[in-house]
Amino acid sequence: MQVNSAVFASITAIAFSGTVWAQPLDERQAKAILGKADCLTCHSVDVRIVGPTYREVAQKYKGDAKAPETLFKKVREGGSGSFGLVGPHGELRMVKNPPSKISDDELKKVIAWILSL
Repeated sequence: MQVNSAVFASITAIAFSGTVWAQPLDERQAKAILGKADCLTCHSVDVRIVGPTYREVAQKYKGDAKAPETLFKKVREGGSGSFGLVGPHGELRMVKNPPSKISDDELKKVIAWILSL
């Protein structure tokens, strides 16, 4: 059974934050937040730049109820090794992304959007 991506994003948002958002983000809104937070320097929806694509992230965490929490923590704390990406000088590491770069609310919405892909 295939689940509508907007429905999945809404369910993910509710499960993650306990808050019902009026409407899930559309691609334009998500990319605006991601661009402002400088996430698009290393990630895109379909093409690997430095880190995994957002579709790869969605696929990896598909069906994982803890995915929103895991991804939130990964973005805030940085990390490596989840996708086995290696650069010319060793394992690639995502930098920490503090609330001054992307607010908790924006991050939760973007994560829900990514998981809906």
